[in-house]
Amino acid sequence: MFLGERPRLVQRIRRIVDNEAEAEDLAQETFVKLWHRQPKDDDSVGLLYRTAHNLALDHLRAQKVRQRHQETAQAEEQDNAHPSPERVAATLERWGNLVAELDALPERTRRIFLLNRVEGETYAAIAKQLGVSISTVEKEMMRAMRACRQWQRRQEEE
Repeated sequence: MFLGERPRLVQRIRRIVDNEAEAEDLAQETFVKLWHRQPKDDDSVGLLYRTAHNLALDHLRAQKVRQRHQETAQAEEQDNAHPSPERVAATLERWGNLVAELDALPERTRRIFLLNRVEGETYAAIAKQLGVSISTVEKEMMRAMRACRQWQRRQEEE
């Protein structure tokens, strides 16, 4: 049945997807889908065409989703490449608020935080450098991270 209907099937799919290669692929996919299906009494040429039609429509829907995703990604990339003055100002204000939050921390806490998060130092290296225990470094980092989470919550509320 498939071999006899294949040329007309490909032609019908091509009218839907407007692409010969995709029509060939979808016709093959139709055949494979029906081949793996348990045969039933109501299997007919109509089932072949209905399956092909549904696969072609699914293909078009997926293509539209991919296109929308690509357009959204390009728009976001454009926005990030050329941010508006308002966006730059808002980012600078947020950055300033974070720096102020870090400046409000005790000196040792701020220094430990910056050594770890900016310089990439390990807790053990920081402890050795500052002459404190690793436990102290861990506690100071928890304090700094708590301050950062509080700052982040305030930013989300605004």
